[in-house]
Amino acid sequence: MSFNLQNDQNDDAIMAEINMTPMVDVMLVLLIIFMITLPVIQQAVKVDLPKANSTRNEVKPESIQLSIDAHGQIFWNSTPIDLATFNGYAEKAAQKEPQPEINLRADKSVKYDAVAQVLSASRRAGLTKLGFVTEPD
Repeated sequence: MSFNLQNDQNDDAIMAEINMTPMVDVMLVLLIIFMITLPVIQQAVKVDLPKANSTRNEVKPESIQLSIDAHGQIFWNSTPIDLATFNGYAEKAAQKEPQPEINLRADKSVKYDAVAQVLSASRRAGLTKLGFVTEPD
């Protein structure tokens, strides 16, 4: 081993080359690990599994169009009815499983009293899925 005192200034310079030997060693170790664990991951016993449909059959709830025109007339799916008939229809609809969705369309010039009567009758019947339909601007 010899000491060269004249090249001390060049030894402090930054080394620009990357040493690839440690990276290659790590990659070879990872390759060996994957080669050993791959057969363990695979099933040792071949089994012919039965096929089954596991998707859930969801029942879509019925949608009822409830409309109130400018004169306060109530329409159940385009059929004109009065408030007493609506009470009967609402009670039958509340008993269904799943409960139907009620889409309420009220004319903008209808009196609030007509809408309030329909809402209170729906509440008394037990309808919980009630939505207001409006037109976008």
